[in-house]
Amino acid sequence: MTVDSSPETPAAPAAPVPQQSLSTAAARNLTTTTKSAPQMQEITSRWLLRMLPWVETNGGAYRVNRRLRHTVGDGRIVFVQEGSTVRVIPRELGELALLRDFEDLDALTALAERCTQRDFAVGEVIVERGSPADRIHLIAHGRIRQCAEGKYGGEITLAVLADGDHFGENALLDSDAHYDYTATAETSGTLLTLSRGDFAAVQDSAPLLRAHITEFSSATRRRQNKHGEAEIALSAGHVGEADLPSTFVDYELKPREYELSVAQTILKIHTRVCDLYNGPMNQTEEQLRLTIEALRERQEHELINNREFGLLHNADFKQRIQTHSGPPTPDDMDELLCRRRGTKFFLAHPRTIAAIGRGFNACGLYPDHVDLGGQSVPAWRGVPILPCNKIPISKEQTSSILAMRTGEKNQGVIGLWQTGLPDEVEPGLSARFMGINEQAVISYLVSTYYSAAVLLPDALGVMENVQIARGRG
Repeated sequence: MTVDSSPETPAAPAAPVPQQSLSTAAARNLTTTTKSAPQMQEITSRWLLRMLPWVETNGGAYRVNRRLRHTVGDGRIVFVQEGSTVRVIPRELGELALLRDFEDLDALTALAERCTQRDFAVGEVIVERGSPADRIHLIAHGRIRQCAEGKYGGEITLAVLADGDHFGENALLDSDAHYDYTATAETSGTLLTLSRGDFAAVQDSAPLLRAHITEFSSATRRRQNKHGEAEIALSAGHVGEADLPSTFVDYELKPREYELSVAQTILKIHTRVCDLYNGPMNQTEEQLRLTIEALRERQEHELINNREFGLLHNADFKQRIQTHSGPPTPDDMDELLCRRRGTKFFLAHPRTIAAIGRGFNACGLYPDHVDLGGQSVPAWRGVPILPCNKIPISKEQTSSILAMRTGEKNQGVIGLWQTGLPDEVEPGLSARFMGINEQAVISYLVSTYYSAAVLLPDALGVMENVQIARGRG
């Protein structure tokens, strides 16, 4: 059989087909392109701005008047770390109730220098129930659980303490004090202790401290309710012509005032852009719209994180709780919910909301959903859980969950603004013409004024150190 090995002759190229009509590329030169308005990824739902009741604040300040409170302090203490050594900042000792408003730096420094560092390991018993209480414990880092024996047997959890918390403060003044709980370390960490003996030694050498402690002791003996407010004397259940108590309602002498904060920027637009390229969309309006969106995002960020009026920094320390195991559980949400009446909503980072869902699913539960302005949102016990990406997430993948009651009538959390500003384009936001410079650039000063006030301490609660990272398994 013979095989033909001669090369094949290549086929001749096909003749090009002549164009029979106008191409689409050329036709587009004669058309008007349909355009979208400028888009912006930074825009979020901004639930906090939508849910807060906004109160008109004339004069740029809002004063919160409250009944006189005797119990102040119980604050969070800040420490300084130098390598493996931890020390307390002397002025931070003023966050203790018995040292509140005490400003003698020499005495505070002497107390800080007598604090002894103690490192603890997971599972270590820090103090045992029934043992004599002779020192205060300041937690620099770590988690400690306080447990006691229940009325019907078994162990119950009283509190979970973490960075900046303290316990055993009554031991500094009461020589007969005993611990009525057992404190066990849930993580490794560090704490500082100050013994009653060291405190007494500093007190003996510091006349101002002695006078302050005497005044503190007399103040704690005044009759007060469970919230620390001066008690209003009442009589009930009596018969006949019993002598009725006389009373009056005392107020705080120095109530807190919230001043309006401001977010501002200068928007610049070239006159040539406004004159020649103003159709079909108004360039000034679009520039202003996107600038306002950015200002509103910054406004919500400040309402959460500002150290002066931000909600994370203004929650009362007695309204701050820790999760029992790290990730959020239904029990943790219940504990946060039960600390106030009329909770309006929860606020959490979207990733935290996802962690809440995982925690509920692990317990065989699924969050309810409620309708909020036509939008279905997750809820717990009928209280909406709203997303806010302004709540920070730490490098350890922990975050916070806020719960709040809102409104002036409910003595809750309110937003503050002032409307009727010159050149106002939205309530509380103005765009003021600043002129045209020598380069033909128009300038507008865009400003918004705002703040937030917590009318009563129990209006706002925070669950801290919520673990949001997904565990293995």
